[in-house]
Parts: sequence; C-alpha cells; structure tokens
Amino acid sequence: MDHVEKILAQWQRERPDLNVAPMGIIGRIKRLHDRLMEELNLVYSSHGLNAASFDVLATLRRSGRPYALSPSALISWTMVTSGTMTNRLDRLESKGLIERLPDPKDGRGSIIALSKKGFVLIDQVVTEHVQNQHRLLSGIDAESREQLNTILAAWLAEIELKNPTEKT
Repeated sequence: MDHVEKILAQWQRERPDLNVAPMGIIGRIKRLHDRLMEELNLVYSSHGLNAASFDVLATLRRSGRPYALSPSALISWTMVTSGTMTNRLDRLESKGLIERLPDPKDGRGSIIALSKKGFVLIDQVVTEHVQNQHRLLSGIDAESREQLNTILAAWLAEIELKNPTEKT
C-alpha cells in the first residue's frame, strides 16, 4: 500500500459518501512529478544550472541555427513573464552562456543567442538529461509507455481545450 492508498483509505473511512478515486490518480501524478523533478534537477545542478536555465538554453538549442530567438519568442516558448525572463537571461549572460545581440531585422530590438560556451554546455546537458529520462522510465515496458503517453496526451489535450491558459 503506497502513501496515496493510505490517504484514500482514510478518506473512505471518514467520508464513505465520496468517490475519491480521482484523488488517487492526481495524488500519484503529483508525487511522481515531485520525485521526477528531484531526479531531473540532479543533472541540471551538476552543470551549474537549474530547471529554468536549462529551459532557456534548451529552447535556444532546439530552435535550430542560428540558435537565437527574440525575447518575446523565448517568453512564449517558456511561458514566463517578461520580468522572470529578464532575470533568467541576466544570470545566463553573466555565466557567458548566452549573448544579447542586435536584431538584424529590427535595429530597435534584440535577440538572445547561445554563446559557443552555452552551445557546448546545453548539448552535454541535454544528452545527460535524455539518458536520465530513459533511466527514470526503465521500470515501464515499451508497450505500457506508449499507452501511458497516449492516455496522458489525450487527458492533457482535453484539459487544455477546456481551460486554455498557455500560449501555443
């Protein structure tokens, strides 16, 4: 009996009139999220990064050549406020991982680009990150992973359709 099952049993005892089955699913997802984030953060922190800085560097890297985006595009992809993004960019720039450059399409604007150091670092970190993700999923066979992915994608699409809070 896992921790969530114990909580469900307590609620069943105290409120037998409630069907608390959804609490079990959501509670387990929450606990999984927390544990997964701990495991993912181990890789980031071993390279002097956190989840937020990894997110910015990975977004720039996967954008393709020239590995540069406008601040507004970065904000859209990472779904944070401009103030939050400015703080992230300041920290990354101070470490020499990104560069703020004039926007060649708009002289008044700027673009955020991976520096050479940032490119090398994010390639190394994303390789370790993917290896870590494979490790974390190793206890689930391939067919179950596919099923889980299908179920989660459908559920997420339904929730986002009913409550569209993020930019696409």
